[in-house]
Amino acid sequence: MTGHDYSAKAPDAIAVLAKALERDLLFRYGPMIGNDDLRQALGYLSMDAFRQALSRRQVPVPVFAVPNRRGKYALAKDVAHWLATLRNGAAQHRA
Repeated sequence: MTGHDYSAKAPDAIAVLAKALERDLLFRYGPMIGNDDLRQALGYLSMDAFRQALSRRQVPVPVFAVPNRRGKYALAKDVAHWLATLRNGAAQHRA
């Protein structure tokens, strides 16, 4: 990523970081992230843990099925915003 300051002091820190993360995710995966890539992007250690979170409806982003394809998918934009929000929260707790 670039050398931006993503500290909690900036009023739009979440938006700036989310845009940078979205750009990186779009470059790597395209507009949708699916299956094992989605598991990794969301930080689940195994597919079993990801499946369990799905069945318990505890996945932190909207997840959907695509007709005629296996697995679950999420939008890169949703994953980026969730990650930016987590990061901003961690920065605020540290300060």
